Amino acid sequence: MAVHYLEFERPIADLEAKIEELSKLSDVTGPGDFVAEVEALRARAQEMRREAYANLNAWQKTQVARHPQRPHFVDYCAGLITDFVELKGDRKFADDQALLGGLGRFNGRPVVVIGHEKGRDTVGRVKHNFGYARPEGYRKAIRLMDLAEQFNLPVLSFVDTPAAYPGVASEERGVAEAIARGTERALSLGVPMVAVVTGEGGSGGALGIACGSRVLILEHAIYSVIPPEGANAILWRGSRTAEEAAKAMKITAQDLLGMKIVDRIIPEPPGGAHADPETAIRDVGAALEEELVALEGLSPDQLRKQRAERFYAIGRPG
Repeated sequence: MAVHYLEFERPIADLEAKIEELSKLSDVTGPGDFVAEVEALRARAQEMRREAYANLNAWQKTQVARHPQRPHFVDYCAGLITDFVELKGDRKFADDQALLGGLGRFNGRPVVVIGHEKGRDTVGRVKHNFGYARPEGYRKAIRLMDLAEQFNLPVLSFVDTPAAYPGVASEERGVAEAIARGTERALSLGVPMVAVVTGEGGSGGALGIACGSRVLILEHAIYSVIPPEGANAILWRGSRTAEEAAKAMKITAQDLLGMKIVDRIIPEPPGGAHADPETAIRDVGAALEEELVALEGLSPDQLRKQRAERFYAIGRPG
């Protein structure tokens, strides 16, 4: 797969193009030529990437969160969940492939897994509606949460969506009500639920499956009430930039942790989760395991109380 470079990564892209050029030239002239130079350039490229990702602004983090090569729900599921069985349909209208879920085992523990899926290529993106879930997706999630409580299974939720699908048919089928019901069901669960924002946590589309006992977020993911472009269009009528909106909105993982909207930041590998998906997936799994262990032993009433106190505390001074 070709490497996708973001705008701020252009100097790194130029250097890596030079590395590739020298490597090919070395293959022609002899294995000993240019080796030291290539290795030095590779070390410099790695250092540039570390420096760039250590100083990202809010808009650059938004770009990273949307990176097409970041791990998706299907990748986390394949890497962390064994014996996965997908469950389809909301038993009311249809099956929504933008929001997937099912049963499986996480470190040997039976769990219910739910998550947004954007798709990787053109065919996949169309199939999964670019991660924009419709009402039936949230109703499917509610059905899965009902099963989790019925069989006393923890819920793992992977959030990565620009927003819920805003089309006319989606509105006609009650997308706002479906999101509200999903939020309500997550808050009322008598089993542990851990949500992790892996990319974009966009608006109610994210909230419908993100109201867990614990809410985690990857280092370069974002979580917002509206995308920066939408905020610029609505609040400033397009007179400013999406970059200014992203900064003003406080949507980065670090901002969100400071406001106690999320509970924990999961560090990403140098260069972002897309640069080393295996490590990113493993680190997410380790964080999920720690959170589930911490929630074990709590009664249904204790879990509901903990979740209520957590969300009621958002926005309170101190």
